[in-house]
Amino acid sequence: MIPESFKQDLLNRVDIVEVVSRYVQLKKGGANYLGLCPFHNEKTPSFTVSPAKQFYHCFGCGAHGNAIGFMMSYGGLGYVDSIKELASSVGMQVPEWQPRTPQEAERRERQTDLVSVLEAAMAFYRAELKKSPRAIEYLKGRGLSGEIAARFRIGYAPEDWQSLRAPFPDYEHQSLVEAGLVVENEGKRYDRFRDRIMFPIFNARGAVVGFGGRLIGESDKSDSAAQAGPKYLNSPETPVFEKGREVYGLVQARDAIRAAGRALVVEGYMDVVALAQFGVGYSVATLGTATTPVHVAKLLRLADELVFSFDGDAAGRKAAWRALEVSLPLATDAKPIRFLFLPEDDDPDSYIRNRGREAFERLVREAPTLSGFLLSELRAGADLSSAEGRSKYLVAAKPHLHKLTAPALRLQLLKEIADAARVSQEEARQLLEVKDAPAFARPAPARAQQRAPVSHEWNLLACVAAYPRLAAELDLASIDARTPEGRALTEIAHWCRSVPDIGRSADAMLIERFQDQPGGELVFSAQAYSIQLKLTEAEAREQLRQRMWKLDIESKNRVIEELRKRLEQGALTKDEHVRYGRMIAEVKQLEQKLMADGRGPT
Repeated sequence: MIPESFKQDLLNRVDIVEVVSRYVQLKKGGANYLGLCPFHNEKTPSFTVSPAKQFYHCFGCGAHGNAIGFMMSYGGLGYVDSIKELASSVGMQVPEWQPRTPQEAERRERQTDLVSVLEAAMAFYRAELKKSPRAIEYLKGRGLSGEIAARFRIGYAPEDWQSLRAPFPDYEHQSLVEAGLVVENEGKRYDRFRDRIMFPIFNARGAVVGFGGRLIGESDKSDSAAQAGPKYLNSPETPVFEKGREVYGLVQARDAIRAAGRALVVEGYMDVVALAQFGVGYSVATLGTATTPVHVAKLLRLADELVFSFDGDAAGRKAAWRALEVSLPLATDAKPIRFLFLPEDDDPDSYIRNRGREAFERLVREAPTLSGFLLSELRAGADLSSAEGRSKYLVAAKPHLHKLTAPALRLQLLKEIADAARVSQEEARQLLEVKDAPAFARPAPARAQQRAPVSHEWNLLACVAAYPRLAAELDLASIDARTPEGRALTEIAHWCRSVPDIGRSADAMLIERFQDQPGGELVFSAQAYSIQLKLTEAEAREQLRQRMWKLDIESKNRVIEELRKRLEQGALTKDEHVRYGRMIAEVKQLEQKLMADGRGPT
């Protein structure tokens, strides 16, 4: 866990304008900076970065966050890595995680050592490629240029059983086994990768964490290939490499994904490299494992659209169905997920080589959507001409609708399923037990759209969003904590009182406090609205004071009305009579204050 105090200090030192301007061209516009939103395509700037509030907001798509959130959403980094990246940029050192046991401390140290070992192995394999005419000819035969090979840092593992003795004189060291470079079997050691084109696998921070190796050319059909192992061989799981969390080519594809607004997931390393050679640089590959939720979430943070590419055979459709099931809970209304099925006997490499980039990208653009693929598979498994078949169709659709949390997409699917099953939408909703998904259950990033004030609590929230420190001055007794705005105000007030000296990072830390929380979208919407208010802190404090008076008047009037009814019934006690008169006087006094301020009693 990174201490809150460190994050506060970091956000006080980091300038979000400087962070965002590394990637987005910004122009000064009044107190803020404007630019084209990097999270959706637009021609007129609606992306606003506030130096005073240290957050960004897009008034087009609603993207909203602080410097940490920007590094995650735009840079594709994880939370901790984003903090480390920002800390490094301002000369801060993230506090080291303190291991609870000596075993944990040793494991942490081993991870650092293993990355160094893998980096040295990559350098060795790249040097060996330059010495191997056979490996170079193979790559040329696949149409790859030296520039692409260098970009992906492709190398070659020699045929020798222990070629890694050259870069690692201490070949018996356990780190070579732990890194997955060397196999230890019955007391003997030998290189895991032999006579293979080597594809380094990088994590989001650009560190080598593993390798994928491919046998060269036709040798994969020979007897020697059988001895060398499968055509494709990946590093095993290690302390630094988890196949379900990494994708091949992401470091190289990141800029192209942003430019295209699309990420394409293919099945092989060579597909990624070949597509990049032909100008399709936004592809990545899973690492010999099925698609995982981490893969999908990571790519949806970077892209506006996610496309999976599979072979058109039975195995390809089966793999696509697994990817669909994983994607359903992560699908959003704003980011389509598609499933591309290539013609039989084709893969992305061969297709683009034979038909060209334009034909391939046309296939990608026209690929069936997640909903189209889901419905076609469900229809294929049921006879919709019979009542029994339609019942089976509804039963099969139920678990998939329950996984889907994107509200608009789920509504559209519900309508189509109902039509196919010849029932009404309401009947389908009841049969399938479909309920509205709570906002906090949706995995999509919060999209904070500004809105006009609709209540006194909302106006208070807007004032507090403009200057979070003001929340400490709220009289919580007058706030209805049963409303979403009231709950948010109460939480912000408690937070502000617990962190009295928060500095200029108050707005940015408020985002940290409510990120992924049920009330987050409401708070972020108030922050966005606060940009338009253009209030000074004194003006915001005055508005807050007046809104509190109005809330107090409303609260007291509700009590007065209850007492008045009891008075008419002759049921008031002596103490209640006193309270009744006192509250009427208090309301008149508050209304006079408001009238004196020129705001009136409304």
